[in-house]
Amino acid sequence: MPKKQELKPSPRTVLTLCRGKHPPSLQVGAICFRRAGKGVRIMLITSRDTGRWVIPKGWPTRKHSEAWAAAREAYEEAGILGTVSEKSIGFYTYRKGVKGGLSMPCVVRVYPLEARERLRHYPETGQRRVKWFKRGKAARKVRDPELARILREFDPDRRGKPPRMPKFIVHGSVA
Repeated sequence: MPKKQELKPSPRTVLTLCRGKHPPSLQVGAICFRRAGKGVRIMLITSRDTGRWVIPKGWPTRKHSEAWAAAREAYEEAGILGTVSEKSIGFYTYRKGVKGGLSMPCVVRVYPLEARERLRHYPETGQRRVKWFKRGKAARKVRDPELARILREFDPDRRGKPPRMPKFIVHGSVA
């Protein structure tokens, strides 16, 4: 009797079968801010696929804290270096588009990052627009209502000056 071959579904088939039943994936994001003469400014970037305004975000790693991973995303996507808080200020949800017109639910845990420098050259140079906005305008620019609320309510001085956080390491050097 011939051996039965086990059929394994493709990743696309699995995603299709799990649509609506897939548990949310965790991402981390950075609210990059700077203090200006007339108040706090928040940096937004455009997404590479749709061009909508978003914050830098991506996948956490096992080797580093979530805050470090959020700071790494700010560096890779916008060339921002600064001090990141280890304390999350909230989260928002969205659906990440994947191949084949499908999407997967994601929860983004958000960390504030006070920018001290913006590099001219970074991994995603030229792939996105980067712009600083007042809080209210930043909130109006983003599509996700939960992220808009976080941006509107964001005040780095609400609880006094944020504690000095350790610097993160980018490509073997301290940033």
